Amino acid sequence: MGSMLIAGCAPEMARRTPPEMPAAFEAARYGAVSGWPSRDWYRSFSSEQLDDLVEQASRRNGDLAQARARVVQADARARIAGAAILPSVDAQGNASHLAGHSSAGSGHETDWSALLSASYEIDFWGKNRAAARSAVSLTSAARAERDALALTLLAGVADGYFQVLALGARMAIAHSNLETARRVLAVVQARYDAGAAGPIELASQKAALDAAALAISELAQQQQEARAALAVLVGHTPEGFAIHSEALDALTEPRVAPGLPADLLTRRPDVFLAESSLAAADADVAVARAAMLPSVTLTAAGGVQNPALNAAVLALPGAGPTLALGGSLTQSIFDHGRLKAQRHEAEAKSEELLAAYHGSILTALSDTENALAALRHLDEAREYQAEALTQGERAFEGARLRYQAGSGDYLTLLEAQRSLYATRDQSIRYKLARLEALVALCKALGGGWTVPA
Repeated sequence: MGSMLIAGCAPEMARRTPPEMPAAFEAARYGAVSGWPSRDWYRSFSSEQLDDLVEQASRRNGDLAQARARVVQADARARIAGAAILPSVDAQGNASHLAGHSSAGSGHETDWSALLSASYEIDFWGKNRAAARSAVSLTSAARAERDALALTLLAGVADGYFQVLALGARMAIAHSNLETARRVLAVVQARYDAGAAGPIELASQKAALDAAALAISELAQQQQEARAALAVLVGHTPEGFAIHSEALDALTEPRVAPGLPADLLTRRPDVFLAESSLAAADADVAVARAAMLPSVTLTAAGGVQNPALNAAVLALPGAGPTLALGGSLTQSIFDHGRLKAQRHEAEAKSEELLAAYHGSILTALSDTENALAALRHLDEAREYQAEALTQGERAFEGARLRYQAGSGDYLTLLEAQRSLYATRDQSIRYKLARLEALVALCKALGGGWTVPA
């Protein structure tokens, strides 16, 4: 039976072999040099304010504090499970006074003992060792969960910070657009007063001015919400939480690129979490199988007691050394299928976590491919984005001068004004998208995390 248990572990280990990995990432940028991110990859953006926010989040975030506490709990459970492998030794002290009276007379006696007792379950089938392995694997899973949460938190702080900066930049463009709309309205008003423009042109420009003011209000609300969300991430109250303005162009872009897809398996804490959980489930299967087999427990107790021997047949009065040895063999005969059901449950849990392990690998590959594809498409759009901004500014300035000189029509000017604002706003969105894609890539590559030794 023991050989069957050992043989049964082989397929469990084989099942944890990851699925076939691709040779390379499809969306990897041509000519990019492999460079996995470091643990402090966020410092590569060259923002002291971001560095400070990340440090605050690591110290004060409540979710991360809970994850650290769960690691301590899992470590304690592992020590508890490991204690079952070794004998347990207890010290016992007892004293009792007996007195009685009958027609034959009266008597009294004081019995006492000072003993050391030990018990040990012989782990023939490896049940206790398997339970210890399960607890150790769950401790590793708790640490991986903590690290995965920390990586997600770090990426969330970076994204939140960049969103606040981007909304501030968009508000600055909206204010500039509002001022431009005021200047154009002054020109339209002057032409209207001179009889060179109609009331429709004047009303249209006033509507454009109102729309520009409304855009500022909406962006201010969005920035407030983004700032509050960032405050929660860093463990700060939204009240009094301020972010100093910083130009997006002042930030530097980290130079990171993935290596081989197979290397990703040792750099993602969520993959290691799934693998550790699967290892714990496989150990639980071994525990459930061993529970169906006989268990042998040895006991021993020795010390000093009075009377030296107190047994049903023979008693030795007086204090003296004593020794008691015992053993027990337990085998379940009928439990209405309880142990078998527990084994089936453990096996099904193992199958569930096997699927989760394979799913975590596919998620890791997908996250990396998506981040790489986003950066590749943004690289391709960089030139078009810059050219659109240049041509939009040129078109608006030309339309404004022609209209002011009386040689251009108002609809062309209005369209050029709207197009310029949209292009400038899109330029900020483009910069934010690049920063978010870089954060996503660093997160997808594990953020410098590696499988612990």
